[in-house]
Amino acid sequence: MQETRRRIRRPIALASAAALAIAALATASTTLPGPAPASAGPVAAGSGEAPLGPCRIATTMGVQMSEGLPTAPGYARSTGRIKALNLMVDFPDAPGQGTAMSRFREFFPQTADWFRVSSYGRLHYTPETPIPDWLRMPRPFSSYGLERGSPYEPGYRGLVQDIVKAADARVDFSAYDLINVLVTPNAGPSALDTVLSVTFSGNDDAPYADGVPLANTSFVYSRQDDGSGSYGDTGYRVLPHENGHVFGLPDLYTVDGGGTVGHWDIMSEDWGANNDLLGWHKWKLGWLDNDQVGCASRPGDFEYTLTPLATTGGPKLAFVPLSGTSGYAAEVRTREGNDEAVCKTGVLVYRVETDVDTGHGPVTVADSDRSSGGCTRRPNVHAELSDAPFGPGETFTDRTSGIRISVLDEDPETGGYRIRITRS
Repeated sequence: MQETRRRIRRPIALASAAALAIAALATASTTLPGPAPASAGPVAAGSGEAPLGPCRIATTMGVQMSEGLPTAPGYARSTGRIKALNLMVDFPDAPGQGTAMSRFREFFPQTADWFRVSSYGRLHYTPETPIPDWLRMPRPFSSYGLERGSPYEPGYRGLVQDIVKAADARVDFSAYDLINVLVTPNAGPSALDTVLSVTFSGNDDAPYADGVPLANTSFVYSRQDDGSGSYGDTGYRVLPHENGHVFGLPDLYTVDGGGTVGHWDIMSEDWGANNDLLGWHKWKLGWLDNDQVGCASRPGDFEYTLTPLATTGGPKLAFVPLSGTSGYAAEVRTREGNDEAVCKTGVLVYRVETDVDTGHGPVTVADSDRSSGGCTRRPNVHAELSDAPFGPGETFTDRTSGIRISVLDEDPETGGYRIRITRS
């Protein structure tokens, strides 16, 4: 059972110089109130073949947006065709700047294209705008009391109720899988000061409209414009991040910024250059087939040839379970597809923990060259972890768990890598 979830956004900062050591990762969990949503979750890992069983580390009860498999019910489907309702909202004290459709075009078609590429065409994201004009709220923005970290009650409930009243005559809410509320950028503070954008997902206590709860709703404020001149290419990326929560993915950044995952997943850093999702997330969302995942669950040596995560087909992920709630993943990252900022290709190794809440470090990337300073100076890309992938002749070692992941060689024609996993 998964309870109602709340997602808090915070400003993205260039993370501290030292990444957390995997061995020192601390876990935390919170039991949240609320009933279990009844709607179907993503089409992801089912019963499948027995050898994969130990690698399907389970969703942990009471953990907010657990990384476990399968994703709990209540979230939007993550495969097939999904319809996204987009409402452009303004207020008496913050009238819409420009046209409502110009605000919509800040995010589309880029968001739909991003999901198409990341999912290998398995997610057909269809954005719709049945109301092409600004939807004026009856109250000033300031009256809702919305700040960074605001809970759903009472401000967001009041806003959603006002949205329903204003739109219901022209919108059939039951026809949509998720809702994007694209707020006029002049409502609230600049994203450079405070990021208000937030998603409430799996929220079965949300107001109803046309017989359905508005359970999976993303709110986007301001513009994520760092002044580097890249907004036209990168400003949309806050929405794929927020929609990631609608599909059940947690925040991977922590209070220290992006220092645990860096730019290797859009759920960690959504400012700056384009980036993709981790292979674990793609398996969780149903974008990788079971035969694309290798499971090294027994003592011994296991060899895998992995193809780049950005390309369609072929083996993508090798997983080493440590317990029923944690394990290591290995995948190949290259500069293609959605991965624009990769400055060192190779095998990315990271630890997944299903008993850690969103925003508290459920994933930790292993850095192949700690304290190197990284290989990129691109703005809003965590530099230290930019050279995290392991190359031929390099080995990740967890002595405590008796795990070694060695990169044997690279196929220069395919970009694939051969690895050996050793369990003692």
